[in-house]
Amino acid sequence: MNPIELLVVDDNAAETLLLLYALEDCKRPVKFHFAKDGTEALQMLSERAFDLVILDLNLPGLSGYDVLEQCDPTRIPVVVFSVSSNEADAQRALQLGAREFVHKPDGLQGYKEAVLHMIDKWGPDKGSKSARV
Repeated sequence: MNPIELLVVDDNAAETLLLLYALEDCKRPVKFHFAKDGTEALQMLSERAFDLVILDLNLPGLSGYDVLEQCDPTRIPVVVFSVSSNEADAQRALQLGAREFVHKPDGLQGYKEAVLHMIDKWGPDKGSKSARV
């Protein structure tokens, strides 16, 4: 089974460590790629193919919204994973092409479940509907 090519875009190193922890329980192998800001994410997206992008909104420089506007979310599933609980943020992200808006939960178990849900739902050969969790 080929590994899932996952790009995580987040400027918070602690979030990255949590994500790596969550991936330990993934049913499929995952090849993890990391971008610390929107500029780096867009460069990586132009250089290689990914199966899934997990994108934070609040990034230094280019925001997650900027990334959504400049990439092609119809070609690759982009899931916004944000601390924001603002409905307007969710609606804007979905209008820009994000497949799903997932609020970052409190607690380690909730975080792990959210990450595994995104990979299970949007990994290779998965659905294409937009949704908000």
